[in-house]
Amino acid sequence: MDPKRPPYPGPPGVTRIPWMQSAEDQGQPPDQPPLGRARGLVLPKDEPLLGRGRALGVPGEMPVQFGRGITQSLSELPVGIPRGVRLPIEEGGFGRARGFLLPTLDPTVGIGRGAAVGPVSIPDIGKLEAQEKMEPLQKMGTKGSPVSIGSNYIPIRCKNEAVFQYHVTFTPNVESLGMRFGMMKEHRPTTGEVVAFDGSILYLPKRLEEVVHLKAERKTDNQEIDIKIQLTKILPPSSDLCIPFYNVVLRRVMKLLGLKLVGRNHYDPNAVVILGKHRLQVWPGYSTSIKHTDGGLYLIVDVSHKVLRNDSVLDVMNLIYQGSRASFQDECTKEFVGSIVITRYNNRTYRIDDIEWSKSPKDTFTLADGTVTTFVDYYRKNYGITIKELDQPLLIHRPKERSKPGGKVITGEILLLPELSFMTGIPEKMRKDFKAMKDLTMHINVGAEQHTQSLKQLLHNINSNNEAVSELARWGLSISQEILVTQGRTLPSETICLHSASFVTSPSVDWSREVVRDPSISTVPLNCWAVFYPRRATDQAEELVTTFTRVAGPMGIRIERPIRVELRDDRTETFIKSIHSQLSSEPRVQLVVCIMTGNRDDLYSAIKKLCCIQSPVPSQAINVRTISQPQKLRSIAQKILLQINCKLGGELWTVNVPLKYLMVIGVDVHHDVSKKSRSVMGFVASLNSMLTKWYSRVTFQMPHEEIINGFRVCLLAALQKYYEVNHAFPEKIVIYRDGVSDGQLKTVELYEIPQVLKCFETIPNYEPKLAFIVVQKRISTTLYSYGSEHFGTPSPGTILDHTVTNRDWVDFYLMAHSIRQGCGLPTHYIAVHNTANLTPDHLQRLTFKMCHLYWNWPGTIRVPAPCKYAHKLAFLSGQYLHSEPAIQLSEKLFFL
Repeated sequence: MDPKRPPYPGPPGVTRIPWMQSAEDQGQPPDQPPLGRARGLVLPKDEPLLGRGRALGVPGEMPVQFGRGITQSLSELPVGIPRGVRLPIEEGGFGRARGFLLPTLDPTVGIGRGAAVGPVSIPDIGKLEAQEKMEPLQKMGTKGSPVSIGSNYIPIRCKNEAVFQYHVTFTPNVESLGMRFGMMKEHRPTTGEVVAFDGSILYLPKRLEEVVHLKAERKTDNQEIDIKIQLTKILPPSSDLCIPFYNVVLRRVMKLLGLKLVGRNHYDPNAVVILGKHRLQVWPGYSTSIKHTDGGLYLIVDVSHKVLRNDSVLDVMNLIYQGSRASFQDECTKEFVGSIVITRYNNRTYRIDDIEWSKSPKDTFTLADGTVTTFVDYYRKNYGITIKELDQPLLIHRPKERSKPGGKVITGEILLLPELSFMTGIPEKMRKDFKAMKDLTMHINVGAEQHTQSLKQLLHNINSNNEAVSELARWGLSISQEILVTQGRTLPSETICLHSASFVTSPSVDWSREVVRDPSISTVPLNCWAVFYPRRATDQAEELVTTFTRVAGPMGIRIERPIRVELRDDRTETFIKSIHSQLSSEPRVQLVVCIMTGNRDDLYSAIKKLCCIQSPVPSQAINVRTISQPQKLRSIAQKILLQINCKLGGELWTVNVPLKYLMVIGVDVHHDVSKKSRSVMGFVASLNSMLTKWYSRVTFQMPHEEIINGFRVCLLAALQKYYEVNHAFPEKIVIYRDGVSDGQLKTVELYEIPQVLKCFETIPNYEPKLAFIVVQKRISTTLYSYGSEHFGTPSPGTILDHTVTNRDWVDFYLMAHSIRQGCGLPTHYIAVHNTANLTPDHLQRLTFKMCHLYWNWPGTIRVPAPCKYAHKLAFLSGQYLHSEPAIQLSEKLFFL
């Protein structure tokens, strides 16, 4: 990059790093398809059909996954298509997200494993700058107060002019990937020490001749092999196509620092924290990735902790056997299948897919070289481990089917020994133990200051390690020693409106006192309701009903004495028979309250199935332990009454949203635990201008069945219900879609949204404006407040909409909720479609307002309320109901 270019046109107060790519560099010339990240790689047409593999190798390092095939017009320059950029049809453009393709005017061919394309043209290095340009997106808002923000993004500088891509052909063909690597290593005087090679595609930081011919000898038969290296592409060093092998280089750097790779993250085995009382180990470490954003190339670092158990799978099996010998195998299947284990002899993690009870370590298997050996001998020879228990079963891990360069498909099973496999994660029993969780969170929930110190320590370790610096320098990379500090904004506080009172939220965005002191917007009188409780919970039930009556008045809720049903025991059948009998004899019952002893999923599921499907009526399940502390009973009773009012159709509070005839929709997907291949979509839509009436639906879908099919049914039903309430259809519709990864954004834009627009065509003369916003919670971005040389937790309402944002979309990061422990984890919002004339300020303010409207919590939450409602609905349906709830409940928030 040229340091003499104009400064970065960001917000005031943002210091431009001289070598950072400026916003002007983000444009795209009309005469050249864009270069960017695409997971496919291309091959010259005149060469033998060699597979394009997923691995990129660096000397001494394991290969890493690289991606999937794409399609490309034969007449076009083979390039990677960046996510979020749509090419014009006349340029052979297409959209691609995880295999989703659009037709082009030219014939296309899939460039996958074993495919070939026509001759390629080589751009001049001087033109690479122009190829990377695209029109900058208008995504920055102006509302709110400026504030300094830190982030876990570290600037990376690229010093090389370009990265050169070559296609390597072996004649006669060499099938073995290992042999190909070995032959290429013999010619390091030609290629140099710095290479990234996957078996057919070679990346170098230097330019060779257009075509280079080399010779090698195949050791197995002394056959002379001709190696042809042909230049196919010149990439700017900031290209997204370079990022996969930058990450490989980074992995080598972490290894040089003595960190161990476990899964996808790196951990320090020398800094392990032992929690002997709980039989746990906590490994501190880092998750890292390199990403190209609006501000340039960044290293994203997050502090990570791996929780390992001291107990092996065999230890847990022995405990299960002592407790339930008759159902031992069934209990083991429940406990282990689906869980993640780690084998410490190689620090690899595996998901347990099944248990092979008919095999043991005494059984044999065949090695890659054809040798037959037992598991006992294998571990003794290769790892020096003596297996103690010879009659233990084996654990089965089934890797996902994948291909390697040369077209070889990797399938089959991996068998693991329970004795050598250790459980990971927090045990379920421990999650319910407050003291144990408190001990654990002391080590894994670090504050902003400690978090940034850990990041700075890693950066110091990298930059003070000569080998690490040299490894980066080979590819022209250097990493800053400081984390990114830039300017964001804090949005204005919102006004909460109740029935007759209103107030501006406090800095802590908590209004739990106000909502129980003043009446809600609307309440539903509780005239006929029933309470079911086992005999041993009689005292708690009586006290709860009395407290309900005492606190209901100030909240504006009129409540009558309930029908009391005392049960002789707490068996599931007893509860269900009594509830069914009561609902049959008294059809006016508005609410069923069940007081349960202990956390019993079977009882909870049975009650919800009866009350949500068979005999539709709002229900409230209460654990007797929750209401057994007299000093807390008043506060708990108030919260339960608010929840009950929601379930009956009452309205608690709202905020002012000036958009008229607006419908806001939340969508989330949950996987059905009863049928692992099936998923459930929760759909919740607003029905009035105050955003206090909601309509909910659920749809189930099988694998490969598009979510949009069920979505279309839900949307049309919601529009019809909106019309019944308002005598008009909504003019603007805002959809918040949760559960979409970056790789699925183009699928949403190019397939889901057109299908949504087609829904509107079924209504005559109806063309509403649509904003479709993807909500991402599982992100690696962390934000900090910054002042007086110290980092802290950002305030609720903090917005960052530049520098760390996506180059291809209008997006922003919002911290809507208050943080008491740990760091500021924002939510990422991506406006995939916007014809509603909503400016960045409108989108950001509306999203923040929606985070105030989740009635189960008198404060802001991390996502917009309809998204949270959709999640709760999908979770209830997928976890407990396994079926669609009754349509009679669709206008009530029965799932809270």
